[in-house]
Amino acid sequence: MAPVTAAPDPLADQMPGQIWPLTATRDGAGRLCLAGHALSDLAATHGTPLYLYDQTTLDGMAAAYQQALAAAYPAASEAAYAAKAWLSTAMARWAAARGLGLDVVSAGELAIALHGGFPAARIHFHGNNKTPAELTAALAAGVGRIVVDHAAELATVDALARAQGIRQPIWLRINPDVAVDTHGHTATGHAGSKFGLALADGTAEAAALHALRLEGIELCGLHCHIGSQFRATEPLTLAVQRLLDLAARLRDRAGWRLAELSPGGGWAVPYLEEQAAGLPAIGAYVTTVAQEVIAGCRQRDLPLPKLALEPGRSLAARAGVALYRVGAVKRSGAVTYLFIDGGLADNPRPALYGARYSALLANRLSAESPQRVHVAGPYCETGDVLIQDIELPPVQPGDLLAVPASGAYQLSMASNYNAALRPAVVWLTAGEAHLVQRRETLAELLAREGASGLSFGRQAA
Repeated sequence: MAPVTAAPDPLADQMPGQIWPLTATRDGAGRLCLAGHALSDLAATHGTPLYLYDQTTLDGMAAAYQQALAAAYPAASEAAYAAKAWLSTAMARWAAARGLGLDVVSAGELAIALHGGFPAARIHFHGNNKTPAELTAALAAGVGRIVVDHAAELATVDALARAQGIRQPIWLRINPDVAVDTHGHTATGHAGSKFGLALADGTAEAAALHALRLEGIELCGLHCHIGSQFRATEPLTLAVQRLLDLAARLRDRAGWRLAELSPGGGWAVPYLEEQAAGLPAIGAYVTTVAQEVIAGCRQRDLPLPKLALEPGRSLAARAGVALYRVGAVKRSGAVTYLFIDGGLADNPRPALYGARYSALLANRLSAESPQRVHVAGPYCETGDVLIQDIELPPVQPGDLLAVPASGAYQLSMASNYNAALRPAVVWLTAGEAHLVQRRETLAELLAREGASGLSFGRQAA
């Protein structure tokens, strides 16, 4: 058998790989650094698990969308960050400063956005089951667009808006019945999806015509979202054509003008270096969508609407790194486990979607021959394996593992499973490291408990 050689470290030459933040380097001691900060120093200060966000990478991703839209689309356009990828007051402030829009899907996300000073007029309120209380809060805040999912919600928004004496701008969420090559849990535009008004049976067209007759509603645009983590643009361009067909019919039947069009987000990001191969760049994706809208409007004699794209994962994922400390190394049958102090509670994606990740030793470089291991967390689930079958050099208790592409759909999906405490979050710029979310405490975990007034009789000996 040929000898096993150490796997190449994508950062050994001081250059970031395709899945690491743009500022990722190694220092002279072999320590992984972001924005000039050694991760081992950040772990010593803030503990682990620890999430790190690199502002340079966030800025670069936002600029990629905005510059591509400006170059490819001659009419008004907007890139709106999908808050469900991860939202904090710091993220809301950053998105506001960069001129992005913001998609929210709950009263909680709306509250965080407003607390962070995000302009309500640039917020789109999505969701398939908004409560009257959530809609009332959105109207009171002056949310720019409510994205209406079904006919019952249309009636509720109209009634609440009339009660407040306003006319609320809305988009209708359309189900274009377009399949996309992604995990079944993240496909949202097929006929059986829970989201949107169906095109195929006329439901969407009927709802739009009804909306045009309502006093409390201003129908501004059409929206769809076909799924997440798709790599091909053909399904998206088909969805755009179907939305433009609907807009043309509404013009012909009711004289309506499509002012705004949102074909959603969902563009894929690589989680492993090999996944980057063949993935079109953001600029190419944006250009394809823009050209499809331009050509489609020309064919149907429609004026160009404002084009709104709604990236979440592709803005935030690469900017984030999760940092864990190794507690023990254990051999179990034919498998070697590295036990870390996080996993399922702060990142359920491997258990939910079979998501795959990479990792590097963060506190040192090693030229030792790699070993094939599973990286597993401390939680009481067999599925609490963050990374299966990864090759790493021999790892010792106390070592730090850094997991890239951790900026989206990890913290936003985190839980208190096994009464885990949610991790701290540090925002990194050159020369500064800001603690933007502190680690949850046991006192905070217990603060919700309200059983102190209950009496269960005599306590057993």
